[in-house]
Parts: sequence; structure tokens; C-alpha cells
Amino acid sequence: MSNQESQGGLVLAATQKMKDTFNIKTGSRRYEIPEDTRIIVAEPRMKLYLQVNEMIISIFKRYVGPEHLLIYSIDEAILDVSHSHSLFGDTMTIAKRIQQDILDELRLYVTIGIGENPLLAKVALDVEAKHQSSGIAEWRYKDVPNKLWKVKPMTEMWGVGRRTEVQLNRIGIYTIYDLAHAEPNFLRHAMGIVGEELFYHANGIDYTDLAEKYVPLSKSYGKSQILERDYDNHREVEIVIREMVEDIAMRLRREHAETSVIHVSIGYSRHSLLKGFGNQLKIHPTDSSKKISTYILYLFRKHVANEPIRSLSIQLGKIRYKDGTQLNLFENAVQTVNQEQLERTIDKIRDRYGFQSLMHASSLAVGATGLRRASMVGGHKG
Repeated sequence: MSNQESQGGLVLAATQKMKDTFNIKTGSRRYEIPEDTRIIVAEPRMKLYLQVNEMIISIFKRYVGPEHLLIYSIDEAILDVSHSHSLFGDTMTIAKRIQQDILDELRLYVTIGIGENPLLAKVALDVEAKHQSSGIAEWRYKDVPNKLWKVKPMTEMWGVGRRTEVQLNRIGIYTIYDLAHAEPNFLRHAMGIVGEELFYHANGIDYTDLAEKYVPLSKSYGKSQILERDYDNHREVEIVIREMVEDIAMRLRREHAETSVIHVSIGYSRHSLLKGFGNQLKIHPTDSSKKISTYILYLFRKHVANEPIRSLSIQLGKIRYKDGTQLNLFENAVQTVNQEQLERTIDKIRDRYGFQSLMHASSLAVGATGLRRASMVGGHKG
């Protein structure tokens, strides 16, 4: 649980016993947890989780090549073992060997879903494997009618979230069976390409090849934050924005890149009648924290309403890699070069001693979050 000292602390992961006995699951809040001596509340330790994740990945690599391994999240991975049978045996044998290696070396129990493709393997993991004493479940194409079509609720299937379920309900689809027997053209017309993709998934069809790595058409850098309270004072939000820009711009400079499109999204309090806004602006290519902050704050002040703010997100797009410093006729060339050298010097100090080693005095002001978040990994305690 993150922020367990607060009643609004968020459950990041819960054991099956917690789910079955107390109905506490991922996303539950601290105030929902009953006082019970059997319950252990633990703080997240993201650095440790990442270290253990690396150890588990090293075990995976004994059985598959890197091109046949997809790290799906910090606690899930997809392996294509079809190229490893001559070395290690059939799929079930490989699954049991991996499971035993992780148990022997790391004392961790893992669950495994086996399928004809990543989709069936993932659903087998989520729906069946986690409830088997062996921790392994295998779904093949022949199992689609008896297993996949009977998955309830629909959100248990990979790729169907709550919003998607609502969309499907609106067009008369209430089960995976309904989805599998719907007219593909109707789904495509109602939901676009996603509707057609859901039709294939409902029939257990997934042509994903792990060896074909996805290369995005464009790259972006971003950072988002859900604030611990509603910020009524927008000057406090501006401090947080500057801190976030410092972090993102530092990553830009580390990659010798610069941005020419900035985007800011603001989410208001759940007590507000307004949801929020998102706007972007084309700018002269830059990697300067100072300039990016100025543009982001301009967008923020132009569009923000007089409402309490609870979340914010900043994205830098249209990334290009630098091959030199582009001077501007309307700026002093010496000042531009000096500012760039100053920011790179600050980056070097932060890389060596940590982000919190050199921060603006405003990070000590009320509402600032940079100092506290500097010690976090992925937004959670390291």
C-alpha cells in the first residue's frame, strides 16, 4: 500500500486471501481495510521489486532468446517457447522447469498461463492459473467455446476494461459469447478497429509475433502526477509544474534531444462540475527547462478554470535529436550558450548525487512535491 499513513492510501497489490476474505483488491483505500490482526500492510519497495524482476528475467533467458521474450509489466512477461522444444522439452515441461527454478533460487511462487498465442496464455493466467494448486493453466483453440466464451464478467478478458464493457453493453453485447458471435462489420462500425480486434480476441485469435518488435512512429517524453489533495491555490500547482518540467527536460538533454510540441492536461477535483482540459502548443525546438516551463505555464494560465486541481500531466512531443545548438536572432547568443551549459552542469550534479541534490528553493514551499518524489521509483517508495 502506498501512503499507508493516510486514510486515502492506495492498495497496489493484494493477496488472494485478502480478496476472498475481505474483498480488498488493487485500488482499494486504507479506510476500507478492517482492523484485523491477520492483515499485514506492507510498504512498496520498488527498487527491490526491480532487482528481483531482473533476476527472474535472467531465468527466462535460459529458456528463450531475447527476441522471444516480452516484458509485459514488472510482474508479468510473455515467452514464446516454440523455438526451445528441442532443448528443453514440450511447453508444459518448460513451464514447470521455469516455475521450479524461480522457486528454488528466489523462493517465489509464480503462476503461468499457456496458450496457442499471447492472448490465450494471458487469459489462462488471469482466469484459471491463479486459482490452480499447480499455478499452471493451459488453454488451446479447442478450449475457446468451453472456457473463453464463459469468462464472466467480460472485464476478466484481456483488453476489455470497464469503459469498453459499457460500450459493448450499449450495442447489445453482454458476454464474451455474444462478442464472439457478433457481426465483425457491425463491431467495426460501432467501435472502429478496436471492435474488430475484440471480435477476433473473443474467438481466441491473436497473430502477435513476439519477434516482431513494435517501433513507434514518434517518441514523446512525459510525466503525470495525481496530487495527494485538491489544490485550490493554483500557484502551488505552478510549483509542481516547474518541478515536473525540470525532470522531463533533464531526460531530454540526456538523450541529446529537443521538443517542438508541448501538451498539458489538467484534471479537476472529483467535487468539481468540470472534468479538466488538455491543450498543446507548437514551439521552437528546445531542451531548455526554463523555456519549456514558460510555455507550459502559458498554456496552464490560459485555459485553467477557477477550480481545485487533483491531477496533471505534461507531454513533450515531436522529438528530434540534436546535432548542434540552434541560435535565435531574437536572443543573446552568449546567454543562450551559458544557459545551456548551466543546465547540463546541473544535470551532471543530479546524475551523480541524486535529483534532490540541487533543487529550486520553491521546492520547499507549501504544495511542492519534488523533494518527496525524488526518492521514489515509478511514483512509489523505493
